Amino acid sequence: MGKYFGTDGFRGEAGVNLTADHAYKIGRFLGWYYGEKKRREGRNESARIIIGKDTRLSSYMFEYSLVSGLTASGADAYLLHVTTTPSVAYIARVDEFDCGIMISASHNPFYDNGIKLINGSGEKMDEETISLVENYIDGKLEVFGESYDELPFAKGEAIGRTVDYVSGRNRYIGYLISLGMYSFRGVKVALDCANGSSWNIAKAVFDALGAQTYVINAEPNGTNINMNAGSTHIEGLCKYVVENGMDVGFAYDGDADRCLCVDETGSVISGDHILYIYGRYMKERGKLLTNTVVTTVMSNFGLYKAFDELGISYAKTAVGDKYVYEYMVQNGCRIGGEQSGHIIFSKYASTGDGILTSLKMMEVMMARKKKLSELAAPLKIFPQVLVNVKVKDKAAAQNDADVMAAVKAAEEALGDSGRVLVRESGTEPLIRVMAEAPTEELCRLHVDAIVDVIKTKGHAI
Repeated sequence: MGKYFGTDGFRGEAGVNLTADHAYKIGRFLGWYYGEKKRREGRNESARIIIGKDTRLSSYMFEYSLVSGLTASGADAYLLHVTTTPSVAYIARVDEFDCGIMISASHNPFYDNGIKLINGSGEKMDEETISLVENYIDGKLEVFGESYDELPFAKGEAIGRTVDYVSGRNRYIGYLISLGMYSFRGVKVALDCANGSSWNIAKAVFDALGAQTYVINAEPNGTNINMNAGSTHIEGLCKYVVENGMDVGFAYDGDADRCLCVDETGSVISGDHILYIYGRYMKERGKLLTNTVVTTVMSNFGLYKAFDELGISYAKTAVGDKYVYEYMVQNGCRIGGEQSGHIIFSKYASTGDGILTSLKMMEVMMARKKKLSELAAPLKIFPQVLVNVKVKDKAAAQNDADVMAAVKAAEEALGDSGRVLVRESGTEPLIRVMAEAPTEELCRLHVDAIVDVIKTKGHAI
């Protein structure tokens, strides 16, 4: 991870540690960089960059700042307006843009925002280009074998233009509709749009496929995105599904790259359930290439036990959909994701896509003629206890011989009936200690034993 950009973009509190000046400089660099690359390749063309945003109050500020920087550097900025992160990735790829930019802080509260960079293939931007962006922000840019104190401004006819590209968003909606293999006629579907990016997209898709669609949290006002709504506050959808007799519910986050589900009983269907249900469905139809589902180390132990019973292999990556996707591409896997609902169907998308995920869950329900609760029932989720310990030095704490011995003792005690995971936080001075076992009491016993050693050895703050 870089100085400004983490695994999911440049994120921070709007106007505090992510400012309009940052956005302007990002636009300045990307507009110049992609134009200069074309010039050096002998192509007399302006850079073409696609931009989307979520419904946060500050998203307009960042959009205009980015556009100012892009056009000042000679690039053409195409605006999708309020849309989802996966739609930006899709349009960047199919309409051959040089890159894409999504303005969103995903599931964070409204006062935060973020800038996500997407390459021309619809994937997260490579680290090398992100490093160049960061170097320009810090005034120490070296690229193409030269050093730049400042980038040249475009002049005359070379100044960039802004293009309204709402047609791209509509084409993305059409693409999602085209993936619907079954009519949803007669199915009562509830959608929680988190007052975010999906508010003007998701209902259109489900309506077109024939569902009786009911929507909550689809009245964004700039400050209510994710507020007691969406996939991080799913209890409202659970209540709505039960009280209104819905057949199923789907909850998205602020930029709709995640989806969690609610079955007809009001129970939450997590990302692990989704991987189980669709992985099994693919296996049964001979569509699970490499016979592997890609997970992160935080997936539940019960998921792996269920996959073992089905004869499905699995991979475990570091936490982050970026790492899941990288593994999928390198190894030819078709499905992967996280507990949080970032699910990637690599045949159809290059990023997690919440609306696509909900369509895929509907597909299994319709194909198997089963309720979501029935599809999820065979997966037994193990109790989990997670404790975050604030420490002075993450590496020192995790590599301490006594801490490692405590972890080994817990692993040996659990055997094949559970697991222990101790890992460093990627963004905070924390060691995360997690255990999964047949009972919560066992989880707590082993987690407390490890945490006690961390504290006794003086690592905790």
